Amino acid sequence: MVDNSFFEEQKEQSLIKSTIVAKYFDVWANVIISTQKRYPRHSQKIAYIDLFAGPGRFKDGSTSTPLKILTNAIEKPDLRERLVAIFNDRDEKNSTDLQRTIKTIPGIETLKFKPAIYNQEVGEEIVKMFEEMSLVPTLFFVDPWGYKGLSLRLVNSVLKDWGCDAIFFFNYNRINMGLNNLFVQEHMQALFGVEKAIELREGLSRKKPYKRELIIVEELCQALKSYGSRYVLPFRFKNNRGKRTSHHLIFVSKSFRGYEIMKDIMARESTSDTQGVPSFEYNPADFLPRQSLLFQLYRPLHDLKKDLLNSFKCKRLTMRDIYESHNVDTAYVKKNYKEVLRELYDDGSIGAVSPTGKPPRKGTFSDEIIVTFPS
Repeated sequence: MVDNSFFEEQKEQSLIKSTIVAKYFDVWANVIISTQKRYPRHSQKIAYIDLFAGPGRFKDGSTSTPLKILTNAIEKPDLRERLVAIFNDRDEKNSTDLQRTIKTIPGIETLKFKPAIYNQEVGEEIVKMFEEMSLVPTLFFVDPWGYKGLSLRLVNSVLKDWGCDAIFFFNYNRINMGLNNLFVQEHMQALFGVEKAIELREGLSRKKPYKRELIIVEELCQALKSYGSRYVLPFRFKNNRGKRTSHHLIFVSKSFRGYEIMKDIMARESTSDTQGVPSFEYNPADFLPRQSLLFQLYRPLHDLKKDLLNSFKCKRLTMRDIYESHNVDTAYVKKNYKEVLRELYDDGSIGAVSPTGKPPRKGTFSDEIIVTFPS
């Protein structure tokens, strides 16, 4: 059962999480609707599904993710005509409060499809239902209090269909403890897979906390990818002192375009960057002055320069192709590639021309610029 004290007051971490989800939904919906308009014979619906929706508002009056999604839809005619919103919460009080709160949203009656609200346990039956359904393009959000109900099968049951992406909140502290608890091994196996959960339990006992976290998150990402050619992107949340990790927000998609959109959103919500390379982390301690010598000496763009020269030796391809083939599973975003390639061109390390054979304009480096790497 969810501890409803969580909904007393919205914490900054919860606000950032909700902001990331709502921003992605907005851009994702625009991309899907544009595609639907080009293929009018296909379904003209899109869906947002939240299986752990909560009451809709925190007791301090601030809105949670479901209300942001619905308010967004009301403001846009195309979304009003297409959105099928499905909310669920196991806690009956939460689902009742959410239903009451949704009714008070100005313009809620303008939605073509009335939001559906359920009060069910998330488990085997819901997974089977999604597995047997052919879903319209869906953004799927899962934010459990701990780990119960969250599984690889659940995420995969939605991602199997076109246009479907998933975002889930990964409670690192509880899962870190759960891996060593035989009483919850069934839940750990559902999340990582049977063999991998056993390997993690046996192999993590002697690891330091930082290394332990890296291994757990990496194994989760690899487990998600093992279900198909997927893009997985984690965003880390630190506690108020900035010393320990509390959660990760994990994004999963079959589409590079979705990955690119979410990467840009998460980069903007990061509380720090180094040389313009985002941390993909919300850390309250980042608002304090940094004194770490290691931080001051870290130069990620220098590393990117060396890696590009090695990875693309003797090759000739566009800036866009370089970026798309290299950036996945790195912290680098498109502007980092443009900056580095411009510097490499200016110092004579690479050749670069526009499609018409002209040199790049001073201070710029467009997607279409053709780059030639030396041997």
